[in-house]
Amino acid sequence: MQIKILGSSAGGGFPQWNCNCKNCQGVRTGTIKASRRTQSSIAISDNGTEWVLCNVSPDIYHQILATPELSPSPGVLRGTGIGAIILTDSQIDHSAGLLNLREGCPHKVWCTDEVHQDLTTEFPLFPILSHWKGGLEHYPIVPGRPFSVCVSQTIRFTPIPLLSNAPPYSTYRDCPLPGHNIALFMEDGRSGKSLLYAPGLGEPDETLMPWLQKADCLLVDGTLWRDNELALTGVGQHTGRDMGHMALSEEWGLAALLASLPAERKILIHINNTNPILDEDSVERQSLTRQGIEVSWDGMLIEV
Repeated sequence: MQIKILGSSAGGGFPQWNCNCKNCQGVRTGTIKASRRTQSSIAISDNGTEWVLCNVSPDIYHQILATPELSPSPGVLRGTGIGAIILTDSQIDHSAGLLNLREGCPHKVWCTDEVHQDLTTEFPLFPILSHWKGGLEHYPIVPGRPFSVCVSQTIRFTPIPLLSNAPPYSTYRDCPLPGHNIALFMEDGRSGKSLLYAPGLGEPDETLMPWLQKADCLLVDGTLWRDNELALTGVGQHTGRDMGHMALSEEWGLAALLASLPAERKILIHINNTNPILDEDSVERQSLTRQGIEVSWDGMLIEV
């Protein structure tokens, strides 16, 4: 099973277009050791030619250009390596890129009923895109019920509800239902190896913990180093908890949890532009390295 990191940043990318925090200024001027990043999305394949896209960021056009596997094959006039799409939530930075894929409609999209409702009513991507060759075909996901998709069928996906939050535009903001945020446990039927993908992890609970302990590889939310990081850097007031993200550095934070888990690899994705771990020379980044925790980058290939 191959996992390609298309984008490793949280919403807004890195540097964020309207931000001049220490990190964003540093990567623009080259005064910190850091890499530019697009917004969070991954692609998964069991054969290297047919790919399942997990989340579709607003940067998907540039991500496809940087990923030859997703471009049309030589000699094909119109085409793509993207055979299926799975959405883990209805956040704008995980779904707005569907608009950029309209020329390739229809697309088969797997998501929960709660995500489908958000994307049909308050952020109506499904109705909008119906005007392009039928638009998006919805295949429902039920938390806890394994499923496979139309390509890379040796990979079995198990959706796991996450304690997090619904998007700011959603009626269910601050009162989300179980289907508003899911992790995906992916198991390769040939090797038996597995990966847990959780880009919107708010708080591990008794439902999620067994899956965190079972996975051979973890690819999880690394949004913030501190819960009050936005206030500390002067760019906002929302905490990580407000937004549905678990901070890395708290005494009982995500880094401590990851360090205690048996997975062979522990990798962070969905990293906010304010997070000091983006600076590869920072003490925070060095702390993660000592604990065996990796930070993903755009273009990174993970083989499980």
